[in-house]
Amino acid sequence: MTTTTVVHLLRHGEVYNPGKVLYGRLPGFHLSDRGQQMAEMTAEWLDGHDIAALFSSPLDRTQETAVPLQKATGLPVTLDDRLIEAANKFEGMALSRRSVRDPRVFSRVYNPFLPSWGEPYSEIVARMVEAVKVARRAAWGREAVCFSHQLPIWMARRAAEGKRLWHRPDLRECNLASVTSLTFTEQHLTSVSYAEPAAVLYKDEPAFPGA
Repeated sequence: MTTTTVVHLLRHGEVYNPGKVLYGRLPGFHLSDRGQQMAEMTAEWLDGHDIAALFSSPLDRTQETAVPLQKATGLPVTLDDRLIEAANKFEGMALSRRSVRDPRVFSRVYNPFLPSWGEPYSEIVARMVEAVKVARRAAWGREAVCFSHQLPIWMARRAAEGKRLWHRPDLRECNLASVTSLTFTEQHLTSVSYAEPAAVLYKDEPAFPGA
């Protein structure tokens, strides 16, 4: 009899960020009221799933997104640094289309394939693969949920689907509080699926890449 295990990669909910800065790994950025609603809706969407383990990035916004599901399941949340947001040299800056004229920005965008402004895509994939392996082992034959961030989840998905890592940030399919699910038969990945349980709460504007 074969064993099926599912690892859900769950992006955090909306963050209170009136200054619209690229907050990256900075402390002190918490979920907005709507972000908390998103977390609750996603926890409700996962109700009835056979969840055996919860893991989270150590950042505030992911831990807060995990709270409703932690309360619903009674499971502890294990912090895993490998699930953290990607490092970014623009962290703390408020970026716009005009930002490319800023020498601090322009000097760092010489290689979008790496990318030159942040943590290499290949390194993000490597750490996410290891985090998924740990989650899969912990939930063997059941399901695990890993609370993480847009770019790490998107990199894990593209790698899982055998696609090139370089991409257009504005075309990432990884919205707020979305769930990217990796299904394994034994230790082999057999399918990737995507869902947006909190889509009714999204604004009309596109999600901010990298948040």
